[in-house]
Amino acid sequence: MSRKKISDEKLYKELVSLLGPRKVSNKLVDLISYSHDYWPISLLWFLKGEIPSLPSIVVFPESLRDVVKVVRYAYDNEIPLYAYGGGTGVLGGAVPEYGGIVIDLKRLRHIKLYEEDLYVDVGAGTNGMILENYLNKKGYTLGHFPQSLYSSTVGGWISTKAIGQFSTKYGGIEDMLLGLEVVVPPGEVIHIKPNPRAAVGPDIKHLFIEAEGMFGIITRAYLKIHPYPEKRVLLSFASKSLADALESVQNILRRGAKPAVVRIYDKVETLKWFHMKKKAKGKIGTIIILEGDNVLVEAERKIVEEEFRNAEPMGEEPVRYWLEKRFDVRELPEYAPLGIVIDTIEVAVPWSRAVDLYNDVINAMRDIEGTLIAYAHASHFYPQGVCFYFIFGGIPPKGISATEYYEKIWEAAMNATLKHEGAISHHHGIGRMRAKWIRKDLGDATMELLRKVKNAIDEKKILNRGNMGV
Repeated sequence: MSRKKISDEKLYKELVSLLGPRKVSNKLVDLISYSHDYWPISLLWFLKGEIPSLPSIVVFPESLRDVVKVVRYAYDNEIPLYAYGGGTGVLGGAVPEYGGIVIDLKRLRHIKLYEEDLYVDVGAGTNGMILENYLNKKGYTLGHFPQSLYSSTVGGWISTKAIGQFSTKYGGIEDMLLGLEVVVPPGEVIHIKPNPRAAVGPDIKHLFIEAEGMFGIITRAYLKIHPYPEKRVLLSFASKSLADALESVQNILRRGAKPAVVRIYDKVETLKWFHMKKKAKGKIGTIIILEGDNVLVEAERKIVEEEFRNAEPMGEEPVRYWLEKRFDVRELPEYAPLGIVIDTIEVAVPWSRAVDLYNDVINAMRDIEGTLIAYAHASHFYPQGVCFYFIFGGIPPKGISATEYYEKIWEAAMNATLKHEGAISHHHGIGRMRAKWIRKDLGDATMELLRKVKNAIDEKKILNRGNMGV
């Protein structure tokens, strides 16, 4: 992309004339704030006093019309444009590596409820917890509880194909999405109506799910909602092996039950979540939450208890502890200043390869010099397979920087995942961090098709240029 020569001063003046001074900032504090997301590499940069890239300007649209103006301006002047929601991405997907304009969408935050049709019309910048609280007061739930719920936005969920902790019952964001409003270059508005199902050509909304801002700027979403659950049941078990616990959950799903939450912890992580249960030590802990209509919940409870009949029941306490602590993500900012590198890696795999993939990824991470701990849990389940969520922590050995150690761990985990033909990402997306492995996962032909789609929609490559390696 050959960017036209526009000074930062002229850029500021022209955007102020388009949007007004309240919606435009070139203050250094804002440029720094919007130069990164929650990617651990970003934190390592800041600890060293480095800021690899800054945007030239940040804009704060308050309407669809504002967004159209910004996209048209960026297109006409060939200026890179980066969409920004809550900044909770963990793979560098929002880093403005080519400078230009960051468009913060958090002022697009309307909520309109359609109770008879069971959906909600919501602005892309709407905060997740605010949306859920609103729905709860009206007697409904979205059922979407990502760990970033308190700080992430609806547009960000869609852009990264986010999933929540209650996914086994409610699905991922792609299962909740009925329709969309998106602005694409050179400033056109795409509107996909919220019908329950449509067979009107290819389902265009899927172009924008997990596109990470490469194809358009999401401004509005229509999301399915559910009546607030009548009953909730908390269960937990200790199994002899990971294979046993996985088989129990696989059988539950095969029988048609849909627990809201299922989390299987390996022996290391069981020590954290089942610390109050001495009998769980050395075993595989599983927590399960059932919720919904009273009759259905009791039927599901019977199925769950039958399939975990060979495990030892651990009661409600581990589940209540998890519910209390599930949004606590303090480890990264607390340990990074001490020189300890921490991160998470989530992948997906069919049931038939699940145990082997778990073992190989854990061993690959532990084999990297400097690794102090590596463990995992299975957190999202399907009739066809499972998502493993790996956590590692370590101290770089002498002569190796924190970034180099971090990249070695990732390389080991991704290679082990690809060895078992797993998906290199389940819900965090690709961003800058995973870009080097996306071709190995998708294959050459699929990757080239992705490039063609990018070129067709955004021929000037103004939208999140460089993300996903495209």
